[in-house]
Amino acid sequence: MASQLEGAMETLINVFHHYSGKEGDKYKLSKKELKELLQSELGCFLEAQKDAGAVEKIMQDLDENGDGEVDFQEFVVLVATLTVACNTFFWENA
Repeated sequence: MASQLEGAMETLINVFHHYSGKEGDKYKLSKKELKELLQSELGCFLEAQKDAGAVEKIMQDLDENGDGEVDFQEFVVLVATLTVACNTFFWENA
């Protein structure tokens, strides 16, 4: 039986690959795929942004190698950053 952390890691991997590869490289998210993932999986986060260019800004911030796509390592940076922000918010407001 997998631990909670192992299950969370598996979920993270599965979510990424559910959206990646619909166009182009199956190991990367295009801008369209990233937008679909963010809207489906982090819809509340995007709604709170109130910025029409939020996906574009996220893509630019994540795409460290400048190839116009987000690989798994770049995606994990987003998830880790959001997790740290949520941890801070929830623990400070508890």
